[in-house]
Amino acid sequence: MNRAKIVSIIFLFAVSLSFTPSAVFVQAEMGCDDPGDTLGLGCVEGYSGLSKEDPRIVLARIINIALRLLGIVATVLIIYAGFRWMTAGGNEESVKTAQKVLTAAVIGLIIILSAFVISNFALREISEAVSRNQYGAP
Repeated sequence: MNRAKIVSIIFLFAVSLSFTPSAVFVQAEMGCDDPGDTLGLGCVEGYSGLSKEDPRIVLARIINIALRLLGIVATVLIIYAGFRWMTAGGNEESVKTAQKVLTAAVIGLIIILSAFVISNFALREISEAVSRNQYGAP
């Protein structure tokens, strides 16, 4: 590169830095000095388009929705296995298949319910330990 290109690149870089506000000024303008806002959620609400809601609450909702959907699937499988068993008409192979599906669905439902209880307990304890308030409280 010749000398003129290098000088022009350095000049453009210096000009761009002079128009970029520093993080301290941006934080002062945004009101990020709230000591009660431990996660800094007040800083992001109006400027980034993100929600001010606590990320732990969002994570808890996502986990609960996923586990509820899995519970619905397990319940549908139980109903399917029961229907298949009732319509087997004495066919031993069809009854055994229905029993296998029913056993797997019940075991799956037990696992899903256990995961639901464990995740709710863990998220509640983490939330109370970090923020010293009740789970889900604003």
